[in-house]
Amino acid sequence: MANENYVSAINTDALVLPVKAATIYAAQESSLFLGGAMIPVVNAPNGVVHFPELGTVDADKVSSETNADIEAELPSSTKNATTCNLYAARSVVRDLGNIDPAEIGRVLGQAVAKKFDLDVMDALGNLTGQEIASGDLDIDEIFSAVGTIRGNGEMGQLYGVVGAGSYAALMSNIGTQAYAGGDFQTEALRSGFLANIAGVQTFVSAHLDATNTGVTGAKMAIFGQDAMRIAMQKNVDIEVGRRAAAVGNDVVASLHAAVAEIDATRGVLIKDAS
Repeated sequence: MANENYVSAINTDALVLPVKAATIYAAQESSLFLGGAMIPVVNAPNGVVHFPELGTVDADKVSSETNADIEAELPSSTKNATTCNLYAARSVVRDLGNIDPAEIGRVLGQAVAKKFDLDVMDALGNLTGQEIASGDLDIDEIFSAVGTIRGNGEMGQLYGVVGAGSYAALMSNIGTQAYAGGDFQTEALRSGFLANIAGVQTFVSAHLDATNTGVTGAKMAIFGQDAMRIAMQKNVDIEVGRRAAAVGNDVVASLHAAVAEIDATRGVLIKDAS
């Protein structure tokens, strides 16, 4: 017969002190752009920066001796003035319960980074639009987009962001017999990292969709580094300050930055024809 007088956490929980386990944070996409690997970051100490853009000129060809001067050329110039925005999120942590402000700060920092990435997605929506032949994204359409960008003269490194909604269709296309036996297919199917497709370093984002780009049927953005620039006054920072009126601390995450579109022809936004 069971002895109901045994002492345990089940019937004497008043004597049990809780132990705090590692915090589980909300699933959150890490920023693709604040690190500066995909879009160059330019420091802007006073929050304002000009991104100069020069046009092309014609060169002279001298095939015989001549006393004439070479024709002087004046490149066209564009001043892309950009002012940094303030992104911020704030919480007040009272002294009750001895909650570590760093726990709250991480959530706030993630929110600020996401807000900035959504602005980058909006800028990607201004790239050269290219419609796909069908509803699903496939390798051939990436090849076509790269051809468009190369045809516009951009021969540098290209980066690609695939919308999460198009990822499955693209991976299924990679897994077909047409790409069987190669290292590209093997690595993509094993790890899920798309690696380089036609010279495009490709990443997946939950943020690239019609809502965030402002373009119906947005599937994937491909662009060179000179398509956009990021002006950075201060990267994501967490500050904790005493707030006596609340008997606690202010926890504030902030970012001073802006993304600027420089040359939309150096990129392509692949979108559904519908």
